[in-house]
Amino acid sequence: MNAPVDVSFFARAAKPLTSYRPYWAKRFGTAPFLPMSRAEMEKLGWDSCDIILVTGDAYVDHPSFGMAVIGRTLEAQGFRVGIIAQPDWQSAEPFKVLGKPNLFWGVTAGNMDSMINRYTADRKIRSDDAYTPGDVGGKRPDRAAIVYSQRCREAFKDVPIVLGGIEGSLRRIAHYDYWSDKVRRSIVVDSKCDLLLYGNAERALVEVAHRIAAREPVEKITDVRGTAFVRRPDDESGKGWFEIDSTTVDEPGPVEAHINPYMTTSEQAAAQGASCSKEEGGATDSGAASACGTGASGQNDPNPVIAPIQFVANPSLKAKLKVPPREKTVIRLPSYEQVKSDPVLYAHANRVLHLETNPGNARALVQAHGEGATARDVWINPPPIPLTTAEMDYVFDLPYARSPHPAYADENGSHDGATKIPAWEMIRFSINIMRGCFGGCTFCSITEHEGRIIQSRSEDSIIQEIEDIRDKVKGFTGTISDLGGPTANMYRLGCRSPEIEAACRKPSCVFPGICQNLTTDHGPLIKIYRRGRALKGIKKILIGSGLRYDLAVKSPEYVKELVQHHVGGYLKIAPEHTEQGPLSKMMKPGIGNYERFKQMFEKFSEEAGKKQFLIPYFIAAHPGTSDEDMMHLAIWLKKNGFRADQVQTFYPSPMATATAMYHSGRNPLTRVRRQMRDEAEETVDIVRGEKRRRLHKAFLRYHDPNNWPLLREALKAMGRADLIGNGKHHLIPTFQPLTDGGYQSARRKNSTPVGQKATAAKPQQGQATKPGQPQKGRLLTQHTGLPPRVTGSGKPSFKAAARKPR
Repeated sequence: MNAPVDVSFFARAAKPLTSYRPYWAKRFGTAPFLPMSRAEMEKLGWDSCDIILVTGDAYVDHPSFGMAVIGRTLEAQGFRVGIIAQPDWQSAEPFKVLGKPNLFWGVTAGNMDSMINRYTADRKIRSDDAYTPGDVGGKRPDRAAIVYSQRCREAFKDVPIVLGGIEGSLRRIAHYDYWSDKVRRSIVVDSKCDLLLYGNAERALVEVAHRIAAREPVEKITDVRGTAFVRRPDDESGKGWFEIDSTTVDEPGPVEAHINPYMTTSEQAAAQGASCSKEEGGATDSGAASACGTGASGQNDPNPVIAPIQFVANPSLKAKLKVPPREKTVIRLPSYEQVKSDPVLYAHANRVLHLETNPGNARALVQAHGEGATARDVWINPPPIPLTTAEMDYVFDLPYARSPHPAYADENGSHDGATKIPAWEMIRFSINIMRGCFGGCTFCSITEHEGRIIQSRSEDSIIQEIEDIRDKVKGFTGTISDLGGPTANMYRLGCRSPEIEAACRKPSCVFPGICQNLTTDHGPLIKIYRRGRALKGIKKILIGSGLRYDLAVKSPEYVKELVQHHVGGYLKIAPEHTEQGPLSKMMKPGIGNYERFKQMFEKFSEEAGKKQFLIPYFIAAHPGTSDEDMMHLAIWLKKNGFRADQVQTFYPSPMATATAMYHSGRNPLTRVRRQMRDEAEETVDIVRGEKRRRLHKAFLRYHDPNNWPLLREALKAMGRADLIGNGKHHLIPTFQPLTDGGYQSARRKNSTPVGQKATAAKPQQGQATKPGQPQKGRLLTQHTGLPPRVTGSGKPSFKAAARKPR
């Protein structure tokens, strides 16, 4: 089975990133780090910056951080790029630290949406921030992209603002905002930016930068794919487009039932509320006449022919009817005012947006904001053309320092102490091999941001990065922590036919089953694994990205390779649920795929003589999940011996399909109609309110005594009191131990406090315990059945260290 070609059907029309003539400032060369101060600029010989990037993250010069990728890409084009990271947003002064940018501001909230970064799924403020030195929270404002844009405008009002990043991508149209529980306007309107770049924006940004550098007014740049901007309805630049009106949904009238051909004439008449005059000898009415086969002429027809009405195109107009080209077609979505007040239209707009995400056939979208004199349209061009393999290599082979900026170093010049940035620590020794995801999970934002088309790097580029980490990154001990991306095993997977790929409008290539046109050959990935671990100085390559196990089971050779060489004792996968109701709303495969993968995992682990374990993750309170679904999931967890330590609750991120379900109660995966209100199979069960969300989380943590009173009450109300008892087959016991009502992580509770030596647990009376062994019955790890954590003060063995959870 051959891997798909590097250049897809629609990528040929895109201008390569390397084809632009470098900007004149290319003569200054490459900076060791993009400057964050005037002193650094002067050291580089700069008198000003051409482009200044403002970000809500600390600046880490690593290809997993968006600002580093954007900055280095622009630098390679010859521009002088400065970075203002996590500025104080209380005034405009911190935004003037690098002076006035010659071309434009580049603004982003960071690698994460600022609201998701700052608030939990229960809308509680987080005390930490993994993208900040020292893991300190509160270093960025709420809705950071809007705040930063406003301050940039205050600092230098005549400098164009180009907004980007995931926060901008997910808010490019009117969107439901979970934190304020209302529909907000497009971020293009609220931020007053000149141009929004959504998705992975290298291609669009390079074109925009060169056009602005050529003194083209930013308001005239309206034809770049992957951009959004505000346009007045009477703007001349919007003329010449064919507009499709999609501002309403159909409201069907009464539907006449088809006549049953097996009924007699008298039965047909009775079904219409009339009688057959031929049989009764009485007067006839129109209904009876129709049922008895009496035509308008009075003649009887015992076998009337009922044929549907056929519409035939006018032959004289047939040659003149032409479908307008998709590149000049725009779909008008319901306006902001409409979707704000009508959840049905919101669900419809969300469905249309997701149908127009394939770069091969997507059309432009437009959505009105405001009325009368204040009316303006938010115009969204089709998604950007994905990068080719050569372009992906170009972006990832740029001269990244692969470490945080020196300004974050502690007094010892290290980034491993009090100023350590957790997000950098996590990806410090990891490698991104691809982008995109064709899974289409409704709760995930990857598709809305990176798209469905997989963009893969070449094997040589990946191997070169492994060698760079080995040779250049301080603290490397021989273990690559991850070789993946949005998913671990979609590398070089794609459609068998470029023509089919360019025409496809399916939201997922693997739901409800794997598409027959999708390649599932994991051969290129296996080759990289083998070549990577054969490198001198590489002890182990782990896979930390989420694994798509329904694809993995199609390639037993890959599963064997993964299990026997690339699992560090534990492998994380995400079945998300066991019941078909919520799984269909998530667009996730059934639990049977998990069971098949589990069998293969255990088989290959046993063959290798390794004791390894799967750690499955589940979502509570997802749209479409009933209380009974969560109860069945809890029963499954107990039957399989799992005790979840950390619980993931559904978090409605902007623009996700599941968020549209949460807000509207409708299912945008099917056609949205008004009559869906009365069709139980099309409405979605929404888990709202703190009590019900707590109940769904409690089912996932059925083993926590703090949850037992809530679960007892719920089980009795559901008529399942038979699950309450003290036997092994019961879900929760009848007794209630003394608890404080709170929850402490099992990992924290059983870890060694800082500053204390690890000692053996005190044995119970009559119980012998070896030094360094935990007390029997003590919950130590995330799930039951896993090996106990090594708590001895001595240095753990290599095998024991390999079993530690990551």
